[in-house]
Amino acid sequence: MMRQQTDRPVLRVVVADDNPVVRAGLTALLDGREEVRVVAEASDGREAQEMTRRHRPDLVLLDVRMPGVDGLTALPDLVPLAPVLMLTYSGESEVVREALRRGAGGYLVHGEFTADQLVTAVRDVVAGRAHLTPTAATAVVGELRGQPRESAEAHVKRSTDPNTPGNFPEHLSQVQSPVGQLRSPLSAREAEIMDLIATGLNNQQIAAACFISEKTVKNHINRIFAKLHCATRTEATAKWLGTAPHPTPPSREVG
Repeated sequence: MMRQQTDRPVLRVVVADDNPVVRAGLTALLDGREEVRVVAEASDGREAQEMTRRHRPDLVLLDVRMPGVDGLTALPDLVPLAPVLMLTYSGESEVVREALRRGAGGYLVHGEFTADQLVTAVRDVVAGRAHLTPTAATAVVGELRGQPRESAEAHVKRSTDPNTPGNFPEHLSQVQSPVGQLRSPLSAREAEIMDLIATGLNNQQIAAACFISEKTVKNHINRIFAKLHCATRTEATAKWLGTAPHPTPPSREVG
């Protein structure tokens, strides 16, 4: 892709998220902006540390919940290397507070920002200015008011423990975008399937999770693509997260 000339320096970014669909969506979005370039992707905190040491980026976009080394655990080693902007579905107050205490320069919750606001947040954190979306800002206010909190370590351990009742629904809720819930043209069933697409599940897995046939899943996906004006799963996921830069023509692709 040809980049237009700009007076601003190009900011080099590492994207760390265990969901390959989310990583691809964010990379496509940021690489489409002339002032940002994604230099590496990582699927967990350890890989984020490795990529950051190797590429010395201007910023790391870091998810919270990842297998192996999670975002909170990786933060203390990342912060001395590059500014870190949390970009995650995890909006729990105790997690937000702990991320900021461990040195994150900003905290964005998926669905609470536009594409332009994401790029602005990247520039702000690189410049040393904190940037928070509403959920994160509310958590900071709660901290100042002295609200009691569960430790972040205990919360993450509890919320990621597969033996904890209700954690499978919680995992699915991580991909439920407030933007999608409030302004989505999708039906409730289509929104449910879009959530599952955003987790990276294939049609067979979605069919099993929803107790419907694969053919029905494909029909839903065709309608989702048409309503979101997207041609691929990656584009649909980016738009569902509230970060798609521009609409694309409706697709007739069979999911």
